[in-house]
Amino acid sequence: MNTLIRARETQFYQNEAGRLLYNTIGYVHLAWSAERITQTALEAFYEQVLALLLRTGASKILSEHGGRRPLSAEAQQWIATNWVPRAIAEAGFGFCAIVEGEDPVHRLATQSIISISPNQLLYKRFSLMSEADAWLQSIE
Repeated sequence: MNTLIRARETQFYQNEAGRLLYNTIGYVHLAWSAERITQTALEAFYEQVLALLLRTGASKILSEHGGRRPLSAEAQQWIATNWVPRAIAEAGFGFCAIVEGEDPVHRLATQSIISISPNQLLYKRFSLMSEADAWLQSIE
């Protein structure tokens, strides 16, 4: 299934945080790297995510955490209180499918971001890419 998903995608941006792709089904795909990333690299990556949401009119994100390292408290706070509200207001961001990472500490950091993000954003967590993709496809 991942091969079918990848066949529908075009890469838009890449840095040490990961790769940013657009899926023709109508969502933005964040494929995180396992590298240790700086706050600057994280913010640059997310600014490109916002630019791609605006450019494509997409309101959905698939965030593939894989081997991503846990984010710092500063990064978690910035995503939840700065980037997410801007993405909602500017791009109509409303849905985020998260394919869980391998590290249990990482999952706790993800939950922290979810718990302090604005209520109008619907998050759903998955174990498999195919499940996350199917959920995003089901949303009009």
